[in-house]
Amino acid sequence: MFYIQKGRVKISVASKQGKEAVVAILGTGDFIGEGCLAGQRQAITTATVLTADTLVLHIERAVFQETLHSEQAFADLFLRYVLSRNINFEEDLIDQLFNSSEKRLARILLLMARYGKSDDPEPKIPKITQETLAEMVGTTRSRISKFMNKFRDLGFIDYDGQITVHRSLLTVVLHDSTPSVALSRAKEK
Repeated sequence: MFYIQKGRVKISVASKQGKEAVVAILGTGDFIGEGCLAGQRQAITTATVLTADTLVLHIERAVFQETLHSEQAFADLFLRYVLSRNINFEEDLIDQLFNSSEKRLARILLLMARYGKSDDPEPKIPKITQETLAEMVGTTRSRISKFMNKFRDLGFIDYDGQITVHRSLLTVVLHDSTPSVALSRAKEK
């Protein structure tokens, strides 16, 4: 198992045909490889460090299990983490099934900036390609480009090699209206 002490890590999976899909972008305080605790012998995903300052701690399975059994506070913390991660996976699936690609992109950018994860979000997200965002959203790179330009024009994000996500992007996710509707409402005022 691994624990991310600092930085960002991309979790991806590849098909037999070689097509890659990004499953998650993890950050400080996240675990990788917890499936080994349930007897998973081989990881089904690949972890790739995204930032040069990333610091990942390797934890032997036996040591981790012993700590879970001997330290109740740690066991409670880890259980909350695993349940939270499960909830996130469910939300991702629901998002993929029912929301527009524009709304999915907004949600992914907010998650990568760690809004809602802690009281202190990290609005600057690591450099990520539009192709990778397209894989995560489940759409084309050209649509990602269109949405990114729209979000930038509306002041929801800034990007110049690195994306800065502003809290205002939450309006795309929290409301059923699209940014176009939000912009027209703003112009009316």
